[in-house]
Amino acid sequence: MDLSQYAELFLAEAREHLSACNQLLLQWERAPASPEPVAGLFRSVHTIKGMAATMGYSVVADLAHRMENLLDALRRGAVRPGDDVLQLLFRSTDALERAVSLAGTGKEREADTRGLVAELDQAAVKIGAPAAGPTASRDSSAVAVPVEAGAARPTPPPVAIPELVAATGGGRLVQVTLRADAPLKAGRALLVLKRVEGLGTVSGVTPPTAAFESDDFDGRFAFRLEGDAAVDVIEKAARTAGDVERVVVGEPEAEGGAPRFDAGAGTGESGRARHIRVDLRRLDILMDLIGELTTARGRLNQLAGERRDGELDDVTLQISRLSSDLQNEIVQARMTPVWQVFDRFPRLVRDIARQLGRQVAFRVEGKEIELDRAILDELGDPLLHLLRNAVDHGIEAPAERRKARKKEEGEVVLAAVRERASVAITISDDGRGIDRRKILEKAKRENLVDAHQDALTDDQLLRVIARPGFSTAQAVTNVSGRGVGIDVVMSRIRALGGTVEIHTEIGKGTTFVLRMPVTLAIVRALIAAVGSERYALPLTYVSETVEFGTVPTTTVEGREAMVLRDRVVPLVHLRGLLGVQGDAPPPRRPVIVIEMGERRTGVVVDGMLGQQEIVVKGFEAPRGTLPVFSGATIMGDGVPALILDAGGLL
Repeated sequence: MDLSQYAELFLAEAREHLSACNQLLLQWERAPASPEPVAGLFRSVHTIKGMAATMGYSVVADLAHRMENLLDALRRGAVRPGDDVLQLLFRSTDALERAVSLAGTGKEREADTRGLVAELDQAAVKIGAPAAGPTASRDSSAVAVPVEAGAARPTPPPVAIPELVAATGGGRLVQVTLRADAPLKAGRALLVLKRVEGLGTVSGVTPPTAAFESDDFDGRFAFRLEGDAAVDVIEKAARTAGDVERVVVGEPEAEGGAPRFDAGAGTGESGRARHIRVDLRRLDILMDLIGELTTARGRLNQLAGERRDGELDDVTLQISRLSSDLQNEIVQARMTPVWQVFDRFPRLVRDIARQLGRQVAFRVEGKEIELDRAILDELGDPLLHLLRNAVDHGIEAPAERRKARKKEEGEVVLAAVRERASVAITISDDGRGIDRRKILEKAKRENLVDAHQDALTDDQLLRVIARPGFSTAQAVTNVSGRGVGIDVVMSRIRALGGTVEIHTEIGKGTTFVLRMPVTLAIVRALIAAVGSERYALPLTYVSETVEFGTVPTTTVEGREAMVLRDRVVPLVHLRGLLGVQGDAPPPRRPVIVIEMGERRTGVVVDGMLGQQEIVVKGFEAPRGTLPVFSGATIMGDGVPALILDAGGLL
């Protein structure tokens, strides 16, 4: 049996447990007297050990075994962990994460854990645990499962025997039930089959081995074994795979003489959600295909409108409905809760705070909000930069906070909120805020702003600090000071079709707001005409439309604006911005009002051609192109059109 096919599954499940380890360690550090974190840590590390033993990853299993031994000593002795023990467990979790990644890619031998193993053993002995020996060989390492003193093993459910097993194949029937809490059940079941293959020929495996990966697989399976091995030998061989609850060798007694499944065994119960792991690349391919289908659908709709054929209209309508339903289902399949990225940051903030000598309480809100996986995967680096800035530039040292009559412990909050068709992600701190005067002075010295300017608005402040290489740090450290950060955030978020805002007040803190579209691949857009060209503007950012000239206009700071319901809205004439030559603009022109957070701008165009779902394509703008385009699309007639970047027009 080849277990390598389960490497990806092992990596995915191990990383979930490692993320839990980091969260529990942070919780334990805040409340050393609480028994829950150490119990949860023990379970997670024990699960990783069991999975690694199943896969044959001896380095991972050994390191997890030593961590488990120390945690067991802390748990049983009810000892409060000192800072040295917590730091050791943090470092061990990091090492375990590296070893897991290396093992999953076949490079486990590159993981050097000998120093940490010795430290873990010394710490365990110091607390009072017996010295730990190396983990057992692969054949038996998964057998030793610690059981709480006095705890009774759960009674296994009756084994479900499929009729197929009794009806086909020769040899004796072997029924196996894995422990209910066994990790990586699919790999464990394959390991059982591998162990007994040395005793004879295995056949009639039911359910089939391919079904072991299903969420419906509950750890119960059966097979035929041909050979003359004794019953106790077969049972012992199966149990060496570890986490085996029950082994029965021989034909079962069944009503009517025909063994069968228990009711509900091996199949999804009515109403229960069923899941299967799918490679993300397949979802990407599906999204690309539905994008092409959307383009073809637009072309079909256009042709049907020209032909005016009733039957063709009916077919076109049906295809449009079906393709829209298919598109919605694929988009939903790609949606991922933001906690899958957010959960890595509590540990990161804690480590940076310790390194800088700050006291920081980190809070995460809105972890259940969902985003397209393609967007979420790209958010890690921008959020990392902003959180580093919040701790380094924002939160003051304890002495400085005391002097300012603040709590010694600063607060950093990472939150996600759904806003119509977009998601707002905020990173806020209650630190010193950004000194606009200091930024303005440096910007003047570097000729980034007018020498006579006496203040910076939030938008101007963001544009200045987002200039590549701009930094006010006095010294370069491994956290900041190289002028890299906000410019990376701006470029990455703009490339994803999002926007960045900043709000700051001296002495009270700073908030960055990232507004992201829910999905990137297919969006609904308003199609506008300027001269002979068409442009698409995502409806996510469209607030309303008015006719130019029907509302009062004024001039604010040398820029034309209109007064819409007692609010001044700056205007952008797209024809003038893009340098469109030729025919004069029409006498009646619409103004598309776009809105992002508190900012609004009116975009004056020559005409509006309606709404359409468009497929967003990457756009490499030629050098010198105005930064007002975020991508391109193919219209229904096959002619490309540029997608306007709402953030670049504000």
